[in-house]
Amino acid sequence: MKKVLLLLVLGFWACSSPQKDTENASAAINMDQLAERYVKTLLKLGQYDGDIVDAYYGPEEWKPTETAKDSLPAEKFLAEFRAIQEQLEAQDASELPADEQRRLAMFKKQVLAAITKVEMMQGKKLPFDEEAKLLYDAEPPHYELAHFDSILAAIDKELPGKGSITERWDAYRAKFEIPKARLDTVFKAAIAEARSRTKKHYKLPEQESFKMEFVTDKAWSGYNYYKGNGYSLIQINTDFPIYIERAIDLASHEGYPGHHVFNALLEQNLVNKKGWKEYAIYPLFSPQSLIAEGSANYGIEVAFPAEERLKFEKEVLFPLAGLDPAEAERYDSILEKISQLDFAGNEAARLYLNGEISREQAADMLVKYNLYQKDRALQRTRFMDKYRSYVINYNLGQQLVRNYIEANGDTDDNPEKRWELFEELLSNPYTASMLN
Repeated sequence: MKKVLLLLVLGFWACSSPQKDTENASAAINMDQLAERYVKTLLKLGQYDGDIVDAYYGPEEWKPTETAKDSLPAEKFLAEFRAIQEQLEAQDASELPADEQRRLAMFKKQVLAAITKVEMMQGKKLPFDEEAKLLYDAEPPHYELAHFDSILAAIDKELPGKGSITERWDAYRAKFEIPKARLDTVFKAAIAEARSRTKKHYKLPEQESFKMEFVTDKAWSGYNYYKGNGYSLIQINTDFPIYIERAIDLASHEGYPGHHVFNALLEQNLVNKKGWKEYAIYPLFSPQSLIAEGSANYGIEVAFPAEERLKFEKEVLFPLAGLDPAEAERYDSILEKISQLDFAGNEAARLYLNGEISREQAADMLVKYNLYQKDRALQRTRFMDKYRSYVINYNLGQQLVRNYIEANGDTDDNPEKRWELFEELLSNPYTASMLN
């Protein structure tokens, strides 16, 4: 009886599995077709705004062959993205394998962001929080300014000298500026160390490499232009003084294990191995950016835990920059407190972009709560004008990534687990709501 029952069970699976496999394959093929339409449409949209496509490493023949029209044909773009959205919504996720379910969930959010961006290009104005939710799948927290006032009080006690906190910080920080003649040497050393530490844990493409350039007249401090096949162009903005801590920050954020590694792993694991062509394009105004910026910021801690970072800076980077490391510990302590003010910048951006305060008032908030010099604060408002709610991706993204990794087993005494969890995050579909 048991033998007959077993044969019946095996016969059932033999009959039913091919049908289920066929359904799964059909769903995957449909998503592949939708991915091609999505990528081609985004590439065309990118002709109307150079910031939309941050990176593309898909088929050359998918690039637009027609010249962009003088005015944005918004309704055509919206019709195509909404058609893709409708077909994605029609997919039965319960019939898909777990990785395809994640792919579908992320794909839907990316398409929603594309629709939102087109509507904004049409002139649609969204409140800061609603824009952040639609573009980045994230809900920015709100802080009372009194929260930051208490942090400023702690910084006030630690800073030497007389005058306002901003004035004393500017005077003290000047001791840690990297001379321009030494920037290249210092950054090369920081990137080389970040790369060495990352490659001990991750198998990157054999041909991966980067080129570094120093530039001016930009709204950002550093940028990674990923070109595909494991290659990046990393640019560092020298409009303003660059301080010693920025060497490791930018080396890790833009390079290893930040943007360069993130894009290389997505290309290697999702585009090349799985054939998920929607990952052959990185649309800047999308949920992918929260993971990209958040992981790039958290990646600094992954590569350089606090004590190791301070040691490397004192023993290697300070001498290369010609700086005295005697004050390194106190400087590092103050920087850690200042980092707790990061979300004040989001509050300034929200008020400014919602029309509740002027540019000057936003800059004044950045001077008071983020300790920016006034000209640097005004440059930051240029970033807000250009990238709007994108500002949340750095600090909120970092917070969400850290919380996710710590909740899944990361501890300070098990750095190998941290690297393992971080690689899994970089190599698979993730969006903010998936991290909660």
